[in-house]
Amino acid sequence: VQLQASGGGLVQAGGSLRLSCATSGRSFSSYGMGWFRQAPGKEREFVAGINWVSSTYYADSVKGRFTISRDNAKNTVYLQMNSLKPEDTAVYYCAAAPSGFSRSVGAAYAYWGQGTLVTVSS
Repeated sequence: VQLQASGGGLVQAGGSLRLSCATSGRSFSSYGMGWFRQAPGKEREFVAGINWVSSTYYADSVKGRFTISRDNAKNTVYLQMNSLKPEDTAVYYCAAAPSGFSRSVGAAYAYWGQGTLVTVSS
């Protein structure tokens, strides 16, 4: 299984970006998918997850601003990020969990994408 994240870039505070994560393999619809991020000098943290029945979960820091969704026909998961803040600056990674669940712990995910950089200027 390969994951390819894209959509990162430079945006001003208050702006929006949509990240995409295209996934190879036939079993995408049964995977739990997650987005994590890692800011410079900080540990990786959970951002959002969506399980195999499309229930969604968010970190408190992004609730109400970010939306995770999936398109099983395209084997792709998205992260719509609105009202971006400078503290959202990080490399964002998508991950896939064959279990179908979308837990907030990175160890629950078997496959990871390469990351896409999001920079929010003040």
